Amino acid sequence: MNFNLKEAIEVLERTPKSLESLLSGLSESWLNCNEGEGTWNASEVIDHLIECEKTNWIPRLNCILNKEGNNHFPPFDRFSHLNEKHENSIEERLLEFKNLRAENITKLQSLVDPELHLELEGIHPDLGTVKLRELLSTFVVHDLTHITQIARVMAKRYKTDVGPWIANLSVLKK
Repeated sequence: MNFNLKEAIEVLERTPKSLESLLSGLSESWLNCNEGEGTWNASEVIDHLIECEKTNWIPRLNCILNKEGNNHFPPFDRFSHLNEKHENSIEERLLEFKNLRAENITKLQSLVDPELHLELEGIHPDLGTVKLRELLSTFVVHDLTHITQIARVMAKRYKTDVGPWIANLSVLKK
């Protein structure tokens, strides 16, 4: 197993800054491009990450650490952000994400003792029994997945414009 809480936090701490560097100040055409119907643009990914900070990772962590025995995860609608109209600028939403993430990392550090808690289990509504270590690993990989998704979507915006170089650009082949 490769999971290490300290190393996981290294990535979790950097995600907001990485996304801020990538997206802040970009035109709407960059922020709103997607890969077709039913896919998310960069702006929607940020809204999803905000929703995850509010209702996914820490509530599930708390269920696992719950001393009273109810370790069933609350439901999480990973598409709920699509039902809301967000009027704030991308910079304001990136700041909200950054602040929520900082709060959640503080909670994570105060609640989890890697020597005691990583093998504790919770019940996911679809996946069944999962360990805290698996939840936290997924938290990190979820960030990396969405960073990759944003880069891929943005790259595909110029797919037809790169001409013959498309042969050398693996991001455009998927």
